[in-house]
Amino acid sequence: MGSLVPDASPPPRPLHETLPPLIMGTGTFNTQYVPDPFDMPALSIVSRALDLGVRAFDTSPYYGPSELILGDALAHPSVAARYPRDTYRLVTKAGRVAGDEFDYSPAWVRYSVLRSLERLHTSYVDLVYMHDVEFVSTHEVLAAVRELRRLRAEGLVRHVGISGYPVARLCALAEAVRRDTGEPLDAVLSYGHHTIQNTALAADDATARFTAAGVDVVLNASMLGMGLLTTRGADAGPMASWHPSPEGLRRACQDLVPVAAAAGERLEVVAIRWALDNWSRVGASRGVRTPRLPAGDRVGVSVMGVASVAELEETCRVFNSVMEGLEPETADAEQARRRRWSLDRRRKIQGLVERIWATLGEWKDFSWNSPEPGFVNARNPADFGVTPDDGVVARHAAKSQVKVQVQELPAEAVAT
Repeated sequence: MGSLVPDASPPPRPLHETLPPLIMGTGTFNTQYVPDPFDMPALSIVSRALDLGVRAFDTSPYYGPSELILGDALAHPSVAARYPRDTYRLVTKAGRVAGDEFDYSPAWVRYSVLRSLERLHTSYVDLVYMHDVEFVSTHEVLAAVRELRRLRAEGLVRHVGISGYPVARLCALAEAVRRDTGEPLDAVLSYGHHTIQNTALAADDATARFTAAGVDVVLNASMLGMGLLTTRGADAGPMASWHPSPEGLRRACQDLVPVAAAAGERLEVVAIRWALDNWSRVGASRGVRTPRLPAGDRVGVSVMGVASVAELEETCRVFNSVMEGLEPETADAEQARRRRWSLDRRRKIQGLVERIWATLGEWKDFSWNSPEPGFVNARNPADFGVTPDDGVVARHAAKSQVKVQVQELPAEAVAT
């Protein structure tokens, strides 16, 4: 039989040339954030995001029904007719099975990606992270990354990365991947580490280590600290049952609400504006290119989580204002006015955030343990690499068998 024809060959262009600077995260399409994610206006959110210029979506099989909801929204005729697959990027993850259960075996990684392809109604994923890498060994991460690269060679995955919470562990694993495989990671995503509460991701040593490890793009996620930096706080709603922050940090973050209010601001607006604005600049060396900036310039990449059209529109409005402040000076009077407003807003927010830092005191730059001391993977060792008999692997194998390169068929077969 001839060789298989991949649906999408790995592109020669690096990730920083193809990924947009703002990505819509869909971790909110999940019972961890809302009581019933199927009641969310997901189709309206996704459609509006595309209309507003959002060109990438982040999800994970760990986020409950997130992949299914996102995939169905993108495949809806009202969306697919206007935004074909090649007009946006899809990002997902693999390896985290449940809250305390991980399987980084090659067999599970392959199964997980194939299942994600079905849920997302796509033949390839632009970027796949190994999810929450701090919970497993370096050896397991390396094996999983190698499997993702095999999937990349088959055209099912375009770029490979890792995600997690502790910045130092992410740095160490990025270094290990380059050292032990001879190839750097395309992407590293850290969450909750470039916020008005914690700025560890922007530390000089972290940037230097990611750069030395050859990581192409470093992304900042959870600008609101998974709900910590909001008016309602992490103790309200579904987050209260699982949020990993200690009680002292939760109280300290709630103390920030009146600080923002005294300045005529809402805490979440301040948090999002500061994170977007600052990461766009301090994360630029490991960022992406955008036509809004001079050729060759890069901007840091942020992942926004939204649960409504209103939240989406507000975040996109803030992001566009941030970009106006980054754009070069112009003779256009309206653009110049918008640029000045953005820079004035930056200065005002920075002044307020410095007061917020004073209020946080010892909780400024605090990171909780991830994992907690004594963590044990709940996955039964006998179950590593054991995949469900749900037809996912068989369906993929059946489709792959018919993808034969025409040029390798006998001439008489081509003629017929």
